Amino acid sequence: MSMIAQFRPHLPFLRRYARALTGTQQSGDAYILASLEAMKEAPGQIVEASTARVTLYQFFHAIWSTTGAHLETGAKAAMASPEARLRKLAPIERQAFLLTTLEGFTRSEACEILGKSKGELEALLDAAHREIEKQLTTSVLIIEDEPIIAADLAHLVEDLGHKFAGGAATRRAAVEMAKRLKPGLILCDVQLADNSSGIDAVQDILEEMDVPVIFITAFPERLLTGERPEPTYLITKPFQDDTVKAAISQALFFGTEAAVEEI
Repeated sequence: MSMIAQFRPHLPFLRRYARALTGTQQSGDAYILASLEAMKEAPGQIVEASTARVTLYQFFHAIWSTTGAHLETGAKAAMASPEARLRKLAPIERQAFLLTTLEGFTRSEACEILGKSKGELEALLDAAHREIEKQLTTSVLIIEDEPIIAADLAHLVEDLGHKFAGGAATRRAAVEMAKRLKPGLILCDVQLADNSSGIDAVQDILEEMDVPVIFITAFPERLLTGERPEPTYLITKPFQDDTVKAAISQALFFGTEAAVEEI
């Protein structure tokens, strides 16, 4: 099997990572395209790592670093400048944090990808955690039809210092609650209690307000097809607390304008 064929199963998740890292699907996919083009034009640049997945992410980071890791925030600029946000949390710290939480790489694998020692990686993760703890608190609406999962998310949100605004299990209830509560962040399942769609609920909500959204689903591959606009922030069930923490951090970091594109 060729190296390219080995990479193919991991590309949807690399696209998810690139979107989370840059804040938009458009920007994330641009870096993926640049990586694939470089891979095609100069396959000799690929340095095989411990696994095909690590090799792919390692190569992506090589492209990311050589292009200057320019962060984009979409057509509508958020209130804080990109420079101010970069000062809040440097890109390399976000990379280390997202690799070990959102993407689930081990510490050793993250060291391979970033070219860092174990001590350097731990320092980056510590810095990321410190900055995340300083983020401004917000209110969070949870759209989830499984009571136990909803309760777990509410507890996690409050542990992070945010306010649990309320929960909804159907599209209609979610839209009504969002209009009434005007949350600063939404955590949303894809399949809701009455067989309605969480994506449809979010579309309705975004017609009324700008708010970052994190989708949570047991079937991420259904949304990572590349055939339509995809959620910028997507968490796989069952999730780890740190994975949710990473996604919340990124969504709030980029702000309302860049956190969700048209779904």
